[in-house]
Amino acid sequence: MQRIPNRDEPTRNELSELRLHALMVQGLAGDAAAYRDFLQVTAQHLRAFLRRRLSRWPDEVEDLVQESLLAIHNQRMTYDVDAPLTAWMYAIARYKLIDWLRRHAQRDKLSDPLDDENELFSTADSDAREAQRDLGKVLALLPEQQRAAIIHTKLDGWSVRETASALNISEASVKVAVHRGLKALAIKLQDEI
Repeated sequence: MQRIPNRDEPTRNELSELRLHALMVQGLAGDAAAYRDFLQVTAQHLRAFLRRRLSRWPDEVEDLVQESLLAIHNQRMTYDVDAPLTAWMYAIARYKLIDWLRRHAQRDKLSDPLDDENELFSTADSDAREAQRDLGKVLALLPEQQRAAIIHTKLDGWSVRETASALNISEASVKVAVHRGLKALAIKLQDEI
């Protein structure tokens, strides 16, 4: 007989989010054992996440798991403890995956004849402009308040208080707008991958 889930009980994903969040917060507070557990559990999640997306290249999964873990570790101080942790983690893993896919595609293109020698001289400035255009396109998918809250707090480095003042909304509304905007972006990006 199948058990009917109680809507008051957290789902498996919610429990996983809560556990990872607790371990991360403890790790950020200096608990080395909790942080080590966080990295181990995160590695399992990332491995499954990347294995599904790299089914044609199973040998690459572990390298990308390690790259993602290193990026998470290096960026840990930027994590907003009020935001969903798994969305933040998977965003980092997605960026690592996209970087790998781009490198892999470039390797495949090395055997192609060069059509335009100017492609060899692409500058970091043009790459940065392209990334900025891509970011602008992604942010344009969001409602104005969410977009502005994310730009001010995450890109411009403003405090929640400064953002609330500039947008004429409460600090709680800024936090909600950022949270919902990042969640919406994570879902839209997930659908693309």
